[in-house]
Parts: sequence; C-alpha cells; structure tokens
Amino acid sequence: MTTTAADPLFPGKQFITTTLEVLEAKTTMSGALTRRYLQRAAMAGIIIGLLYATNYAIIAALGTPGRLIGAVVFGWALIFIYYSRSELLTSNMMIVCVGAYHRRTSLGRALRLLSLCLVGNLLGGLLVAVFLRFSTIIDGGAITEMSAAVDHKLAYLADGPGGWLDLLIRAVLCNFCINLAMLLVYNGLIDSDLVKCLVMITAVFIFAFLGLEHSVANSVLFGIVGLREGLDLGAALGNIGIALTGNFLGGGALIGFYYAWVNDDSSWRRN
Repeated sequence: MTTTAADPLFPGKQFITTTLEVLEAKTTMSGALTRRYLQRAAMAGIIIGLLYATNYAIIAALGTPGRLIGAVVFGWALIFIYYSRSELLTSNMMIVCVGAYHRRTSLGRALRLLSLCLVGNLLGGLLVAVFLRFSTIIDGGAITEMSAAVDHKLAYLADGPGGWLDLLIRAVLCNFCINLAMLLVYNGLIDSDLVKCLVMITAVFIFAFLGLEHSVANSVLFGIVGLREGLDLGAALGNIGIALTGNFLGGGALIGFYYAWVNDDSSWRRN
C-alpha cells in the first residue's frame, strides 16, 4: 500500500513535486489549449450535476437513510473527475496556491486557470440543468428535495452576518476536506487505487452529509432549480461569492499554502 519512505523531516515533498508537475500541465492547457481545457472543466461540471442530482433523488426515495447513502454515492463524483482527468475549480485552488508559494506561476496565469475552470464547470453544470429541465428525471420528490436545499442555502444570506459567517465556515471546511483527499492522493504514499477511491469518497461524504458548501455544486444546484422554479439571483450570487471565498481559504490557504510552507526545506538546508 505504501511506496518509498518519505523524508521524516519533510514528509510532504512528494506531494509538492507532484502538485507542481500537475500545475505545469494545467497552466499549459489553460494557455495554449484553452478550448480543450474548457471541455475538461465542463466535464467536471456535468459529473457534479449528475451525481448531485442523484444524491437528492436517493434522499427523496429513501428518506433519512437516503442522506447517508446519497452522500456515499455523491462521493464518486470526485473519483470520476480525478480518473477522467477533468478539471474542478476547488481542487485547482490548492494547486495554484502551491505553485504561487514556489513561484511557479504568476497571478495572471493562476487567475486565468481558475477563471477558465470556473466557466467550464458552470457550462457543464448548465448543460445538466437544461437536460433535467426538459425531462422528467427529477420530477416528484427529487426536485422537492433540491428546492428545499436551495431555500436552505439562500437563507444564509437572509440571516445577516451570522448566516454569512456560517456559510463561510461551511465553505472553508468543505474544500479543506476535498483537498485533504487530493493531498493524500498526490503524496506518493498510497499506491492502491482502491484506497485512493475510499479517500475521495470519504472526503465528499463528509461535505455532503454535514451540509458543507461547495461553490461549484451550489452553482449547479441553483441552475437546476432555477430553470424549473425560478430563483432569487442576487441571493444565489451572494451564496456563490461567499462559498468561493471560503473554498479558497479551505483548499488554497489551509492545504495549498500551508503544506507548501511546512514542506519547504530551503531555509533549513541553508543552515
């Protein structure tokens, strides 16, 4: 299950090396191969949309036990994204932060990568929303559960500063979980695909079961419900804005910047 032994003083060096290699490929794609990069990002949005809708359909069908089963099923979204080499905004937040710390990307290139990824994720999610709007796939209990979830998410904005802080904390913890999983996948200590899958399922399970806030998943959910029943666009944009901020703090700062710093041996080696 494990590969070569890690440096006992800086055990995350392999994670940093792998992440910087991944960043280089993503930067090239988002620059010279923009259309293909957008397509990869759109695929992630499609995967999120289909699996998130499935989560709510399971909840509608099974009631309380459905929250547990739906969260497990939704956990497969991250696996599908990872193994299809699709592009998800929230995991890219961690990657660009590692690159920024090591000066392997500029602010402009990082913003371009993240912006294109967000656009692609939203386009993929919108495609799913359109398909569901003109079909009966989520008729009945599923759309009822999704509408209730939207109402709950938008209520954070109506609750004032306390609600905004609640939303922000949920977004921080959400992307902390997602990128903690990617840290374990990239760190070179796990060579079993089964264990990698279990790690990713567990991370997304925590986010879904606890009701944490994921900016891309929320955007897709708002699109699905909005096309069928209408939506308070201002509140939805407010939710996404706070969720994006929290996701960046949780995945970019608490995982990306932190692990880049804690595994930086340059000053210690000079001493």
